[in-house]
Amino acid sequence: MIELQTPAYRKAAFALSFGSFLVFCNLYLFQPMLPVFSDAFVVTATKANWLLAASTLGLSISLLPWALLSERVGRRPVMLASLFLMPIVGFASLYVDAFWGLVVLRALMGIALAGYAAVAVAYMADEFSPTALVVAVGGYISANSLGGIFGRLFGGLFSDFFGWQGAVMAMAIFTAIGILLVWSLLPAQTRFVSTNTSLIEQTKVIGEHVKTPILWVAMIIGGVNFALFVNFYSVTTFRLLAAPFNLPVGIASAIFICYLAGTLTSRLSGRWANRYSPISGMTFGTVVTLFGVLIASVETQATVVIGLLIVSGGAFFTHSLAYGWVSRRTTKGKATATALYLVHYYVGGSLGGFYLIGCWEYAGWFAVTLGAVSLAALNLVLIQILGSLEKKLLMKASVIEAKG
Repeated sequence: MIELQTPAYRKAAFALSFGSFLVFCNLYLFQPMLPVFSDAFVVTATKANWLLAASTLGLSISLLPWALLSERVGRRPVMLASLFLMPIVGFASLYVDAFWGLVVLRALMGIALAGYAAVAVAYMADEFSPTALVVAVGGYISANSLGGIFGRLFGGLFSDFFGWQGAVMAMAIFTAIGILLVWSLLPAQTRFVSTNTSLIEQTKVIGEHVKTPILWVAMIIGGVNFALFVNFYSVTTFRLLAAPFNLPVGIASAIFICYLAGTLTSRLSGRWANRYSPISGMTFGTVVTLFGVLIASVETQATVVIGLLIVSGGAFFTHSLAYGWVSRRTTKGKATATALYLVHYYVGGSLGGFYLIGCWEYAGWFAVTLGAVSLAALNLVLIQILGSLEKKLLMKASVIEAKG
């Protein structure tokens, strides 16, 4: 297996991380431009959110089909097919001038992105040693955050100077070039074993994951965490464009640099998991996120930035631990398990946008703060439930071992 700190590890980890970077650039390109689309198509902020929600929903419903396909044909072919579809959909978006037509293409972009997102961690689980896997997942999620930062800044700045069409065209060109690099560096799989099981049997494996409480609760934690995190940024963009801040889109999009805090903490999460309990880490990350929400509620530019830095750090820390936890806990159907985690993750993000942006439209920032606090409180309860389930499993395993 690929071991930590070897040339093979560095090559594979870089290729996987850069592919992830491209995926998240494309996924979040439109997020800072939501106010631009709201004005361009004369729609409400909640309706404009469909341009983000369509891509995350398209991604979420496609994760399991891509994962099932990867169990038959392998992880690498699926990841490369996913990457090559991205610029095709991007260029197609330039020929659509109707709002709902653009929403449909964003859904297709989500479907294209899903192939890579669904099986990258499964590829790592197949090829990397357990120690290398934990660190690699942290680096992979760091690349997620960097891609999210770059894509959002790219969208905000390019739309200011060249309009949304210019931003989409430039991103499609950049993606096409980047894909060639990933294709040349990503190693062929040596440990993958194709499954000959039928679709019905594979669906049963998915059902087993859902019926396993300890896995399912971890997946819901990921969804609630993302519902708070990603949409807190979306609403903050609208907030900064409105009084008393009145910032232009290009400047407001700079808040996504705060994602760098998540880049750091997601890398630290692997060390935490190897040294301490992942459950305690999820609790810590959620409390940090909650603290950041409260700081950002103070109406100054400095507190908004500080609050977002703290929210990013806490949310990515929680996500990294929950994501890696599901992968390590799964004994069979790893691709479907990690894909199912991401289904919960992105469905949470999609629905959370309508929740928090709805709070903003109907009652302002105070309601957004209450909405975000309620999501953090829900996650703290779920994490405690997950901890209790884990303790019960450990006690059961100890009893069985003692009897044996």
